[in-house]
Amino acid sequence: MKPVYDTWHLSYKSIFGALRQYETCRFSIRLSKDIRPDFPPVLVLFRTGFKERFIPMYVSGEEEECFVYSCDFTARYSDVHYYYFSYTSGGIRHYIKKVNSHEGAEREGDLFQLTVYENDYETPDFLKGGVMYQIFPDRFCKSGKVHENIPEGRVLRDDWGGTPYYRPDHNGHVWNNDYFGGDFAGIQSKLEYLHDLGVTCIYLNPIFESHENHRYNTADYMKADPLLGTNEEFEELCQEAQKYGISIILDGVFSHTGADSVYFNKNGRYPEVGAYQSKESKYYDWYTFINYPNVYEAWWGIDTLPNVCENNEDYTEFICGDDGVLHYWLSKGAAGFRLDVADELPDQFLNNLRKSVKNFGKDKIVIGEVWEDASNKESYGVKRRYLLGDQLDSVMNYPFREAIINFVKGGEPRHFIDSIMTILEHYPKPTIDVLMNFVSTHDIERAINRLGGEYCDDKTKDWMAEKYLTDEQYAHGKNLLKAAMALQFFLPGVPSIYYGDEAGLQGYKDPFNRRCYPWGKEDKELIAYVSELSRVRKAIPNMKKGRTYFVINDENIADNRLIGFTREGEDRDYIVFVNRSGDEVCLKDLAANLPRFTDFRPAYGGACENDSLTVAPYGYTIISAKFLG
Repeated sequence: MKPVYDTWHLSYKSIFGALRQYETCRFSIRLSKDIRPDFPPVLVLFRTGFKERFIPMYVSGEEEECFVYSCDFTARYSDVHYYYFSYTSGGIRHYIKKVNSHEGAEREGDLFQLTVYENDYETPDFLKGGVMYQIFPDRFCKSGKVHENIPEGRVLRDDWGGTPYYRPDHNGHVWNNDYFGGDFAGIQSKLEYLHDLGVTCIYLNPIFESHENHRYNTADYMKADPLLGTNEEFEELCQEAQKYGISIILDGVFSHTGADSVYFNKNGRYPEVGAYQSKESKYYDWYTFINYPNVYEAWWGIDTLPNVCENNEDYTEFICGDDGVLHYWLSKGAAGFRLDVADELPDQFLNNLRKSVKNFGKDKIVIGEVWEDASNKESYGVKRRYLLGDQLDSVMNYPFREAIINFVKGGEPRHFIDSIMTILEHYPKPTIDVLMNFVSTHDIERAINRLGGEYCDDKTKDWMAEKYLTDEQYAHGKNLLKAAMALQFFLPGVPSIYYGDEAGLQGYKDPFNRRCYPWGKEDKELIAYVSELSRVRKAIPNMKKGRTYFVINDENIADNRLIGFTREGEDRDYIVFVNRSGDEVCLKDLAANLPRFTDFRPAYGGACENDSLTVAPYGYTIISAKFLG
């Protein structure tokens, strides 16, 4: 018996996933012939804060064991909608709700989600099909160039690769004031390396003048940090990167500034009067003081990071105006912004920010830091509108990261599939095309440590500081990282390599995940593997478009070491198989295991012959095939 309803199958929902505004979708349910509804079933659909709509369904088909009931819905409003089905039989009302990640049944369950995005919502093409590379600027490459006007209070280190400072002072504060000297010129010197790796976009962690090495405590939005170089050197970096086909996006930190900044000026470093120094300061209204001047709202209570009032008219103009921060750095060559803590930026500010960026150029991108499903995220009691077309182009894809890591470490294939498919179902297609897919970032332990090392969440900083993987742990972590990266590169979205992951760089949590790139000590074999992934990804035309769905899983194949999914194309589909185990896996009788396909041909990795394929340990095999429908 077929399920009553299944959002993943086009015979139930004629368009998979989110709908574009004014698009018409057909919804169908299957009821056993034993059921005699008193009235036609209805689709019940609503948006938060609005009344339910009841859309009658009609008999659209008859199958061996059931009648098919259908209705058409045209999406008029961009919003997140929720729905279920209902019918009465013998005077008793029945409900069909979601009982797992995608199926409906007549028992207690959740509401189905339907995302409707704005009709004119498009995302920039330059990132689609490409590869991103995230750089923590102080730790990637030091050119040795002498920089001038270095602010006081910095410890300039000459032990590239040493352990970052992490111990607090007598007041319990970690100052993060040690600098290894990575700079714009250093990045520029490695553009050929990045090009050979397959990189098409660099994401730089903050570059604005700040007085801690992470630079998330902005001191001057209009000035590059002197240790990195000048504004003109940043512009030169962008120009040189373009020659290699590489764009550069910046980290925008707009929910707070540094206390030691032009705007707040708590330490009196700057000649201009800051908000901390006087209520007459032109920046005073940017901040919220509880007991002036020493008690004020700060990011997560950290007094070195005073919160700003983003919707303050003057602040918004400073960031988003025609002569503001966004346009200034875009004019210097930036291709867009990744927004730090996007869930702490109010809707109106995000609306203004997107409008500003897109007014400068439709091809400029806005990516938000969101750790959860961004389509239905609530923050501070507000239902967010990130992905409906008037705020973000895309988000950092933490749900994929967790799904990949957990699967590679031995998690249930069904859980992996559910996690991936839920995001693909909830997010607009324009968003999916530019999703930022990673396995490591500056905020989490490096993937090789998570995969090969010990659990670290309950460990101290002292434990993490000098904790390195044993040779055996490194080999195991590296193998699992290969499998994880294959998934990262071939699932929908854009793979984002955290600098050094491709070279075997280790590191547990902040700041040890921000160690210096190991120039001269790289894992060359791992770099070659990542370069191969980039080449294969670039060679497959289906990486920019086409629906993705899983073709083998724990339900139709006994060997759960293997996962398989499509990248759909107009003429042929590419089917990606990834092996998470240390054994070579052979999938025999492709025609039987993949009955909806024919004309199997080898493409990349592994082997495909005599109607079977093999996938190397921790490796991947890609074949192409004709889809039968």
